[in-house]
Amino acid sequence: MMEGAGVELHFEARGAGSPVLLIHGLAADAAGFEAVVAGLSGRARTIVYDRRGYGASGAPEPYTATTVAEQAQDAAALLAGLGVERCLLVGVGFGALVGLDLIKRHPARVAGAVLLDPLLFAFVPEATEILSADRARLERCLRERGPADAVAEWLAGGVEGPAHARTRAAYRGVLADFAGLASWPVTRGELRRLPGPLVVLTGPDTPPHVRAAADALARLAPAARRRDDGDLLAAVEELLP
Repeated sequence: MMEGAGVELHFEARGAGSPVLLIHGLAADAAGFEAVVAGLSGRARTIVYDRRGYGASGAPEPYTATTVAEQAQDAAALLAGLGVERCLLVGVGFGALVGLDLIKRHPARVAGAVLLDPLLFAFVPEATEILSADRARLERCLRERGPADAVAEWLAGGVEGPAHARTRAAYRGVLADFAGLASWPVTRGELRRLPGPLVVLTGPDTPPHVRAAADALARLAPAARRRDDGDLLAAVEELLP
């Protein structure tokens, strides 16, 4: 356990070499990176953690909403506590926004980043209607089922098996993340000043509005490279020294 920005964070660091911090997305946890961590064994020092409200990590009381900046403060505190001065970042979904905020605020600490399915909807007008419908469905589930069952029903078909059970237990984290999706104020100018290298990654199952967000980020960030094969491990390997 490590103190984040006011909460205890559960983390695991493995191996030696160039540090790689992996930041999970909404309705996920550190366990979802197991294949990437195993693939980097012997070549990097991997650091995974459960963001606040997920897994064994803590959360404030009450915990109903978060922001990208708050999540980035947790990540920065974890890196500082581990003595990591510079690392490669890997962020998925909401975690990609956290990674972007770290790059914007602490560029000297980031050697590069792989951003899978970044939920950067500020530049995707068509995402507004989709997110509104998603919010309405979630609110209906909350009224009918209560928070834990509502999150389980909302994610049905998208998150399955053991991961579904873990996500159901972490319903506070899921709901707080959802509330924080639009919390990152960023301009086109700020994205154009982002240092690199960046790999902006999507895959065959990426929804069109998320793909549009990835395209927008890749167009604006000058050091970004776009990949569409969904191969997270290969994208990380591309940036390893």
